[in-house]
Amino acid sequence: MISLVIPTLNEVGNIEPLLGRILRCDLAPDEIVFVDDGSTDGTRERIRSFAISAPVRLIERTAPLLGLSGAVIAGARAAHGDLLVVMDADLSHPPERMADLLRPISTGVADMVIGSRYVAGASTPGWPVWRKVLSRIAAALAYPLTGVHDSMCGFFAIRRTLLLELTPDATGFKIAFEAIVGGGRNLRVLEIPIVFRDRARGTSKMSFGVALRFSFRWLAAVSRLRFRRGSAIPPESSDPAATEVVVK
Repeated sequence: MISLVIPTLNEVGNIEPLLGRILRCDLAPDEIVFVDDGSTDGTRERIRSFAISAPVRLIERTAPLLGLSGAVIAGARAAHGDLLVVMDADLSHPPERMADLLRPISTGVADMVIGSRYVAGASTPGWPVWRKVLSRIAAALAYPLTGVHDSMCGFFAIRRTLLLELTPDATGFKIAFEAIVGGGRNLRVLEIPIVFRDRARGTSKMSFGVALRFSFRWLAAVSRLRFRRGSAIPPESSDPAATEVVVK
């Protein structure tokens, strides 16, 4: 069974086109778990409206913890599938590549597959120079810890139980990075090239100032992870701040 986890925050204009593309994929997910962190633009209502025509579930986090990573973990804990795909809701990730992410895992070739912006054949059309530079610097700083060109990606596939095992202390920065660091040399990570497009609808949450602040936080996170030691794995209990909305 394949579960697709999609964190959302004020993405009302992107829900319908995103679902349309997902459901047209050759390998469509068995369930689509949206995890919303307090949208005020009608995103939750829009998601609910598709419950009859699509295998959609909605998790509402009323007091979100740990940012985007916390949303992904809440979705993973609520999901039913063994195979998990994570992607953004802003149409920057190509859902048509889900089969390419999942195939190496289902055949035993890899433990985690990343949709990478920084391998041969990948591109980021429409990005301003400052964003490309900051993103490349962050990826380069993380490379010695991960051996992966794009460990900051938000589009990846992994077995659900493995993600929960590797990220017991997700910090809210980039969960793919934390999973890779947590897995160490034993984690087989494969990168496939994608075309990462900037959002066409809604308001981007990225600006030079935001990116700069994030870069400093990212460096702090990398520093902490350099010295992190093993810790206990929490049970797969529900996030106390997350409530599943059963839509019929």
